[in-house]
Amino acid sequence: MDAPLTAQELIDICHSPAAAEAYSSASGCAYLVVQTDPRLDVLQVDQLPQCPVIGWAAAGGAESSRVFDLVLDDPQILATVISQITAQPVASTTLIQVLRHNTTVLDRLTPASARSAGLLAESLAYSSLQHSHGFQNWLAQQPSAKPAKPAKTRKPAKTRKPAKTINTANTKVVLAERQSDQLMITLNRPEVHNAFNEAMKAALCELLQLAACDPSIHTVQLQGRGASFCAGGDLSEFGLATDAGVAHTSRTTRHAGALLAGLACHTSAILHGACIGAGIEVPAFAKHVTAHPETTFRLPEVAMGLVPGAGGTVSILRRIGRQRTAYMALSNAPIDAPTALGWGLIDSLTEP
Repeated sequence: MDAPLTAQELIDICHSPAAAEAYSSASGCAYLVVQTDPRLDVLQVDQLPQCPVIGWAAAGGAESSRVFDLVLDDPQILATVISQITAQPVASTTLIQVLRHNTTVLDRLTPASARSAGLLAESLAYSSLQHSHGFQNWLAQQPSAKPAKPAKTRKPAKTRKPAKTINTANTKVVLAERQSDQLMITLNRPEVHNAFNEAMKAALCELLQLAACDPSIHTVQLQGRGASFCAGGDLSEFGLATDAGVAHTSRTTRHAGALLAGLACHTSAILHGACIGAGIEVPAFAKHVTAHPETTFRLPEVAMGLVPGAGGTVSILRRIGRQRTAYMALSNAPIDAPTALGWGLIDSLTEP
């Protein structure tokens, strides 16, 4: 890494259209590292460089200037983030563009309007990146994984159905139980750590739509069976989209996170184990999120050449802010439960 830029050098770049164009990932500049400085806290610019701007707080006391996409004070972490950015410069720049945009709409619009605008921006970015060289190169390096065919089983004997249980067409991947005015939803692919696939998404959306239409449901609780709440998107379905436009309209038409956020009733999520990608992006839309003390959280999408695509640039951004969201996505580092609690990513811890 070259020596960090000074605050004045960044100010000059931000006020020069030619310089702003030169310091862009499209021009070969994958990132900027700038010394933190109180002068930047009040800097007003219409256009930041189109690449991640990293604040380097070598002396500690990192400023929270909105000029910076993230602020670091550890050389090892800085090296890790730079390595991740240079490996996927297009996805990294797209991420910070979406986070900058969504921060603005969260500040200026009503919660519902901001959510809609933010998810639109995220979907457009994610759908575009699915056809980028960065994602295609990552995909080519993955072992081909075809979903295993389910083993044949004997037809179960007829049993009485549990009282007040809602049956759906996808009970194998999502379970639902109605207890009085509470709807309990359980992700049910424990053999693959509840990897989020299209079948699970469809079943979850159906249940959330049901909750939205039934005024007698006062509480919706989301949880997962097995060792993990949800280990993210099902990799066996990655790369199947052949039309970016269709992928975008499909994602914005049926969105589990948006449905969860839009419910008027009380919503909660109980997390444990690995919560990766969609495994934290979707539950972060709930009004209250509880996690086991040994739960870990991670956003790996940028390392794949993508950005979070299950609503994380809205739900996680709203909870922990732009700089911490960028740190999670650009570092691909796991976040433990106590840190998540301190940041506001979750609201409470369960008993060990």
